[in-house]
Amino acid sequence: MTEKLKLPIGLENFEEIRKSGFYYVDKTKLIEQLLEEWGKVNLFTRPRRFGKTLNMSMIRYFFEVGTDKTLFDGLYISQNEKLCEQYMGKFPVIFLSLKSVEGLNFESAKYRLCDLVGKEARRFMFLLDSDNLTEEDKNIYRAMIAMQDGKYVMSEDILISSLQILSELLYKHHGIKTVILIDEYDVPLDKAFQNGYYREMVSLIRAMFGLALKTNDFLQFAVLTGCLRIAKESIFTGLNNFNVLSVMSPQFDECFGFTDEEVKEMLAYYGLSEHYEQMKQWYDGYLFGNILVYCPWDVINHCRDLRVDSDAFPEDYWSNTSGNGIVRRFIDKANMQTKSEIEQLIAGEEIVKEIRQELTYDELDKTIDNLWSVLFTTGYLTQRGRVDGRCYRLAIPNREIRELFITQIREWFKDSVGRDRTTLDDFAAAMLRGDESQVEKIFGDYLWNTISIRDTAVSKNRKENFYHGILLGLFGFMDNWIVKSNVESGIGYSDILIEAFDCRVGIVIEMKYAEDGNLDAACKKALGQIEEKSYEARLKEDGMRTILKYGIACYKKNCRVAVKK
Repeated sequence: MTEKLKLPIGLENFEEIRKSGFYYVDKTKLIEQLLEEWGKVNLFTRPRRFGKTLNMSMIRYFFEVGTDKTLFDGLYISQNEKLCEQYMGKFPVIFLSLKSVEGLNFESAKYRLCDLVGKEARRFMFLLDSDNLTEEDKNIYRAMIAMQDGKYVMSEDILISSLQILSELLYKHHGIKTVILIDEYDVPLDKAFQNGYYREMVSLIRAMFGLALKTNDFLQFAVLTGCLRIAKESIFTGLNNFNVLSVMSPQFDECFGFTDEEVKEMLAYYGLSEHYEQMKQWYDGYLFGNILVYCPWDVINHCRDLRVDSDAFPEDYWSNTSGNGIVRRFIDKANMQTKSEIEQLIAGEEIVKEIRQELTYDELDKTIDNLWSVLFTTGYLTQRGRVDGRCYRLAIPNREIRELFITQIREWFKDSVGRDRTTLDDFAAAMLRGDESQVEKIFGDYLWNTISIRDTAVSKNRKENFYHGILLGLFGFMDNWIVKSNVESGIGYSDILIEAFDCRVGIVIEMKYAEDGNLDAACKKALGQIEEKSYEARLKEDGMRTILKYGIACYKKNCRVAVKK
């Protein structure tokens, strides 16, 4: 049996994937489209983990002087012999991925940028032996790659001019203009915004890009990628023939992310076709241009897990690598209107919002409307069509992101209620004395201030789990309580068991979701289940002297509490 190609988990180098026996989803049509439609500077905006870095690596290896042309054998672009003859291996290429340019302060981030530029410049050490460069040219190059104690020591002036200088030196050596590729250009701005040195980083990037992309006579063309288009920063102001290719653009719509057919082919190749519907439900749903695509990172990771364990359940792979700070910042600013809209999204419905694709980072927190735009551009929401002008129908793309929203909401809720210690103490006291009216009032108030699940397509069990999670969040702040969830007791598994050792009070709780809105009947059913299955048995075994049995029913933002002592 022929050994299967390896899955490229975390690999973003095109040469390594093609030479070392890894599975590759052919995206070389991007090169053909780029050559047919290019501007002097081309910006692709896509969410994280949608193949931007790998595509940039592919572009580098196609155009770069001295490339191994066999890397493209059998791929789409190899069919276009004219383009390959004219462009493959014909240009010097400068390639920087700025995803590592971060730090707690500006100096730290600037050092990382110097290190990145210095390492890229060192790829061209042949410049020191070039007969086409003057000694002055070579001295400037030496200043770019100079090191002291293992660190690059180029001045800020050299750093700002580095891409322009390097492209000029490469032009003098080769006699050909340079291609500049800058991947994840907006990461330094994002990190600077989070850590308080935003203005300094904007000034540095603006100056650097200005020389490299606006006034550079030695530039053939440039490609940049990122999540956000930060045009108002004046980073890109003044560029002629500046080509912005966002997720709204119909061009290049299949070049980032996996199409449905590509996912089917991958699953079939690894003998996993029976998992197609599950894969689609969890990771499909991003509308780029006119095509629905999957997140490649999710698909590859889940394929890996399924090859190890055919019963592997889909996981949230994407958010663990993308950072969830934006969701938290969004939730923290949510008012009642926004919470209602989040409920609609979690329910699988759509909301209509104006999308602003040109924002500064310091505008993000000025209005909740801006944060909708950021959630869209970063991949937490997708579009389902234009309404008019800049207004689009927005939706959560798939189950992975829906679960992320629910998880983040629970975390937010837990933190916010934890700040209200007095109410929490009142809630605990009411629980211990069996005061059903007070428990109902306080819990009901919390429900009105948080977000519920109202998706009729979601199973009753999942709805009950949502409210179950809210209660556990409240109980988690009771320092002297032992709280157990879904624990075996009697002849079944109780929803929640609580042991308050200070007063030797045991509490058993059964949650119900009243789908028909009949809260009283649901409470009665919950209490009946506690009795029938003897859920209190575990509490008695552990020495609790007083046992309180709670039936709690929820419906949307309403609750009913019944207690039996």
